[in-house]
Amino acid sequence: MAFLMKSMLSNQVKNLGLGGGGEENKEESTPSDPAAAAGMTREEYEEYQKQMVEEKMERDAAFAQKKAERACLRVHLREKYRLPKSELDENQIQMAGDDVGLPEDLQKMVAEDQVEEEDKDSILGQLQNIQNMDMDTIKEKAQATFTEMKQAAEQKCSVM
Repeated sequence: MAFLMKSMLSNQVKNLGLGGGGEENKEESTPSDPAAAAGMTREEYEEYQKQMVEEKMERDAAFAQKKAERACLRVHLREKYRLPKSELDENQIQMAGDDVGLPEDLQKMVAEDQVEEEDKDSILGQLQNIQNMDMDTIKEKAQATFTEMKQAAEQKCSVM
C-alpha cells in the first residue's frame, strides 16, 4: 500500500514542475531495472512479486474449489432426476481432489428436498393429495374414460 501511495505522489509532484526540464525527466524516469521503476529496492520488489504469485495461487485454488463444489451439486441433481452424466463435471471434481463436497447451505437444501419427496411418496402423502382433489372432477374424468372405453369396445366388437 505504501508503495502505491509513494509512486502516485512522486509522479504527481514531478508533473507539477514548470516544464523546463521535462525532457530530462523523461530520460531519467525510464530505468531498465523494474524494481527501480517501481520505486523499490531489489529485495522489496522480489518480495512483492512472491506475494503476488502466492495470492494468485490462493485465488486460483479457491476458484477451482468453488467450481468443483458446483460440479458436485450438478452431479447430485443429475443423479436425483436421472439425467445423463457430464464428463466436464466429473473432470472438475477430480481436478479439485477428493475433499470436494456440497457446501453446508446446499446440503441443508438437499436434505429438505429429500424429506419433502419422502413425505409425498408415502401413503400418508398420497392420502393428503386425495383430500386436496375435487371429487366432482374425479367423477367426470372417470365417466369420460368409461364412455371412451365403451365406444372403443363398440367399434371393435360387432356383437355389442
